[in-house]
Amino acid sequence: MSATLASLVFAVCIITLFRLDSDRKARVSLALWLPVIWISLGASRMVSQWLQSGPMLESPDQYVDGSPLDRLILTGLLVGALSVLVARRDRVGALFRANGPLVIFFLYCAVSVLWSDFPFVAFKRWTKAFGNVAMVLVMLTELDPIAAVKRVLTRVGFLLIPLSVLFIKYYPDLGRGYNVWTWKQYYVGVASTKNGLGAICLVFGLSALWRFLVLLRSKPRPLGPLVAHGVVLVMSLWLFGKANSATSLACFFVGGALIAFTGRRVTHATLAAVHAMTAGIVTLGLLAVFFDPDGHLLQAMGRDATLTGRTELWNHVLRMADNAWLGTGFESFWLGDRAKAIWEIYWWHPNEAHNGYLEIYLTLGWFGVALLVVVMASGYRNVTAALRQVPEVGNLRLAYFTVAVLYNLTEAAFKVMHPVWVLFVFAIIAIPTVVRVEGPEGACETGPLAAGHGTLLGMPAAGPTSVTSLTPTGR
Repeated sequence: MSATLASLVFAVCIITLFRLDSDRKARVSLALWLPVIWISLGASRMVSQWLQSGPMLESPDQYVDGSPLDRLILTGLLVGALSVLVARRDRVGALFRANGPLVIFFLYCAVSVLWSDFPFVAFKRWTKAFGNVAMVLVMLTELDPIAAVKRVLTRVGFLLIPLSVLFIKYYPDLGRGYNVWTWKQYYVGVASTKNGLGAICLVFGLSALWRFLVLLRSKPRPLGPLVAHGVVLVMSLWLFGKANSATSLACFFVGGALIAFTGRRVTHATLAAVHAMTAGIVTLGLLAVFFDPDGHLLQAMGRDATLTGRTELWNHVLRMADNAWLGTGFESFWLGDRAKAIWEIYWWHPNEAHNGYLEIYLTLGWFGVALLVVVMASGYRNVTAALRQVPEVGNLRLAYFTVAVLYNLTEAAFKVMHPVWVLFVFAIIAIPTVVRVEGPEGACETGPLAAGHGTLLGMPAAGPTSVTSLTPTGR
């Protein structure tokens, strides 16, 4: 099949996927295209890369300049999201009040710009990180948050997964790469690296699996959506084989197991088992990465003892950390003389520590690490609260939370527009319950309720007043 014909076939395939999964009853707004575009760009490539107008990164100094085109597009998306959130300011205010630890963490990130060697660059990167929060808030302030989350994940997955298959098979100049030293071929799909392709498969493969299992348990089973998400799931598994990203594949199996295990009614026994499974999985990952000096556990998992050179890099950058308490400033470690010194040592020119927690330490210091721990602890409480009250989406949040914790052991995903970071924010955020009073002219929101007074989304309480929430605050 020629590339042109294959493009037509895949275009028809993507359109068919959207038609099979169409839900005209879903109450969602056009504003959801903002997070769809934002997440798609963060998961794949920036516009300048797609147009091949961005410079080839031959020096760390080029990271400082960036692309004016990308900056213009991302600024436009962020301004659009902020405009939407201003119109929904009552709901946004309730969300901010319910998520104090997350707000404090991002405020500290903003303050850390002040001691960066490159404050303007650090501030630009902080706006991207804040953009992740803004896009999540656009989804969660919709009248039907669950439908909004489904719509965004579906749109991005239906685009990036099939296009990755198309690029790998029929557009090798776009979908494949070569090691500059060994000329060994690797696959990237719509991403720019093989780990980026693995992250796409992880995030949107899990969402496809989640939707597939929910639809499989439905009575009657909707055949169209079931086929659509099944096809995307099969494509994701095929891409995993091409990406050769062990971290993403391991995280996918962990997240998939959690989704399958918690897909039905969650009892106290189930919740206790979830706590035990999550603690066991995280402990195993920590032991394998940090407390297995001989690498026996890693080798048993099919990885080499150095994690493909990661442990050597970790030791090197730790020796370069200047300020243990405050770090170098938000996203500022891999700039200037430090990056030049590292690039002279490593031929593969790293621009991240390949460990999210180490990355936070380098840029935000121990204060940043401590705040992240608080965010994760409060986030896990919100996740388990959602799992009890709204298992339909709570199990997806649990999966995204757990895989983010594991993924960042060997990859740095707590960074700007990384899809794992965006979905981690979605997973941990607390959603205050909102009263919806049914009157002769329709529903009217009257504000957040106290914690614990919520009911399941779509299941109104008795009487004229019902409560709508994606999850209680967990407080």
